[in-house]
Amino acid sequence: MNSFLFLINSHLAMNFLFGKSSYQKTFKPKKNLPDGAQHLKDYAEATLGSGNLGLAVKLPDGEDLCEWVAVNTVDFYNQINMLYGTIQDYCTEESCSIMTAGPKYEYHWSDGTSKPIKCSAPKYIDLLMTWVQEQLEDEKVFPDKIGVAFPKNFLSICKNILKKLFRVYAHIYHCHFSNVIDLGEEPHLNTSLKHFVYFCNEFHLIEEKQYAPLRDLIDKLINKDTK
Repeated sequence: MNSFLFLINSHLAMNFLFGKSSYQKTFKPKKNLPDGAQHLKDYAEATLGSGNLGLAVKLPDGEDLCEWVAVNTVDFYNQINMLYGTIQDYCTEESCSIMTAGPKYEYHWSDGTSKPIKCSAPKYIDLLMTWVQEQLEDEKVFPDKIGVAFPKNFLSICKNILKKLFRVYAHIYHCHFSNVIDLGEEPHLNTSLKHFVYFCNEFHLIEEKQYAPLRDLIDKLINKDTK
């Protein structure tokens, strides 16, 4: 496990011990990786540990693109779940009655088949995490074994998942960044976002317009790596 996820997990453990978080309500960890996929997870963690995010996101030689995207999509789901869990006590029906990312961006929940509904941020995020988990647990979408064929629209499915997960980053930065600073988690949040953006950009998984709520921040974070 890379260092920033270890620190996040440590913070959550303290919250559990002292009863300071209702995190269990929202956190829905993905089941174990498909048989045979652990080497991809190990590779990702090793390259992340090097500090080179550009290298960490690249498809390893000889590996299947869908398997690589699957492993990383599961990882981002868990990362975002953990990050949101650390500030969940501050994201309430009262403080966040609408799911927003600043004054210009408001998100209404839809699973793609239902009519979009306006709801609070905690409700939106709970619905989102449940919806993502259901897909991750569906063996017809995310096969349990290496070598089992992915659906033909697998990358499109992941694009939709990642697009919606990005909104949690956007909400945290716009509405709870002071909480993040108070908890000392800014470096972990920034690293997670950078990793997410590098990965999505590498495989064209998110349209540039989706980054709009955090465009300036993303440019600053990425530019730091290019100087």
